[in-house]
Amino acid sequence: MSKLSEEKLFSYLEEEKLDAFFVSKEVNVRFISEFTGDCSFLLMTRSGKKFFITDPRFTEQASIECPEYEIFVWRKPGIAGLTVGDAIGELAKREGLQKVAFESESVSYETYLSLQERSKAELVPVSGALDQLRIIKTPQEIAWQRAACEISCRALDRLLPEIRVGVTEKTLAAKLSLYMVEEGADTMPYGNILISGARTSLLHGIPSAKSIEYGDFVLMDFGCQVNGYMSDMTRTVVVGKATEKQREVYELEKRMVEESLAVTKAGTPCREIYLASLKAIQNTEYFGYHYTNIGHGIGLFVHEMPMYTETSTDILQAGNVRTIEPGIYIPGWGGVRIEDQILVTEDGYENMVRFTHDLIEL
Repeated sequence: MSKLSEEKLFSYLEEEKLDAFFVSKEVNVRFISEFTGDCSFLLMTRSGKKFFITDPRFTEQASIECPEYEIFVWRKPGIAGLTVGDAIGELAKREGLQKVAFESESVSYETYLSLQERSKAELVPVSGALDQLRIIKTPQEIAWQRAACEISCRALDRLLPEIRVGVTEKTLAAKLSLYMVEEGADTMPYGNILISGARTSLLHGIPSAKSIEYGDFVLMDFGCQVNGYMSDMTRTVVVGKATEKQREVYELEKRMVEESLAVTKAGTPCREIYLASLKAIQNTEYFGYHYTNIGHGIGLFVHEMPMYTETSTDILQAGNVRTIEPGIYIPGWGGVRIEDQILVTEDGYENMVRFTHDLIEL
């Protein structure tokens, strides 16, 4: 996988007439090199040289996972005040680099200043170029994401019997994370949302010590990683018998999701998918309670570009992996969200989340 990622980056350097690219965003370091640790950076040159820049904590791991890279340790014993910029500057001088691109959204001001001081190379700020290389997934990336989605669904199957009156949100969230790891996920699940009752109107609410009560909505927005590649799904259930209003809101939300999916295929503007999600709630009392972003790309990072918004100019492409997650959020009452993860195809989509859209009463 890294060979293809490296080739994409080397092609970019050639097209843009850049001597090198300083890769600093952790997710892009992993995408290019397949390194699974942190606190590490890359310098990739147009001539084909590959430098892995790290500190002594990760040199052994880097030698195992990235054997084709020259490992450069930027922290030197007994020398205080060194930065990654010093390392890049030293390598730029050594390799005679004249034009070095860097990820402007992730390089600190301190590192930028040290780059300027240590190197005579022209520094070219670039935003989002490497993220664009990740937009169309390879068959292997797709397979890992399918596996992550299936693990998430199995974990939810296990959790549903545990959701009952008296159990806290924190306890259920912890069990959900445990079940995903036990089902085969990577052992560092990212933050999951599990909230209940009126708190379900919080779009990114944090699990609390609140106990589940009879009649609560329980909203679970969660996922896991397989070889770093992520799943992301949301389901909302009711503890006990749903009220008439809960059923009404839930059915509108279900229509929002399914009408969005109905127009999903390669060539569709993201804006059209957003507009399709609004049809179910137009001319209803709930129109003012929707959120203006109904989905995102997903891969090595949970919120990749592009987003589904009214102002989006992006067009879906075959091989994109995206989430669809419109919602209805009523402050003081609660909210409902259903989220699927889909692979865009030429003539439609594949839903990687097998879990039902129907309202579940526990």
